[in-house]
Amino acid sequence: MGSLQLCLVGLAMLAGLLAVAVPGVPAPLVCWAVVLWWASAVHTATAWYVLFGSAVVLALGQVLRRLAPGRRLRDSGIDRQTLVTCVICGIGGFVVLPVVGGPLGFVAGMYAQSRPRGGGHRAAVAATRTAMRAVGLSVLAELFTCLLVAGAWLVAAVTS
Repeated sequence: MGSLQLCLVGLAMLAGLLAVAVPGVPAPLVCWAVVLWWASAVHTATAWYVLFGSAVVLALGQVLRRLAPGRRLRDSGIDRQTLVTCVICGIGGFVVLPVVGGPLGFVAGMYAQSRPRGGGHRAAVAATRTAMRAVGLSVLAELFTCLLVAGAWLVAAVTS
């Protein structure tokens, strides 16, 4: 693999890591596709092991990403109807103000849905904070798995 192609693979991996912060972009899939591109160009046993390991790590990360926030939200008393409302508000916010509007709409939806339930402003802020922590945990899990894949790729690319 030439140095130009390796630089392009590195830039694509960086784009995959940055995609973690963009809602709706499948960052783990981008990172895995980059490793696939590299492995198919290099054709070494190490490259294929890195590709397989990346698939396993990213699959486990997706399971963790899906399970952890739901459990935390259920334990805090936030029901599915509230979450559906928040997701709809997040999509609406994303349409109105791309990228930044998604999280803002989600947070606004959580606050608006929690406020009338009782407890007033403090309870709504507590519920919103809990939801933000749960979603933040999900994003951190995705970032961590993508960083593991990028690190494994980088070590394998440098040593081969």
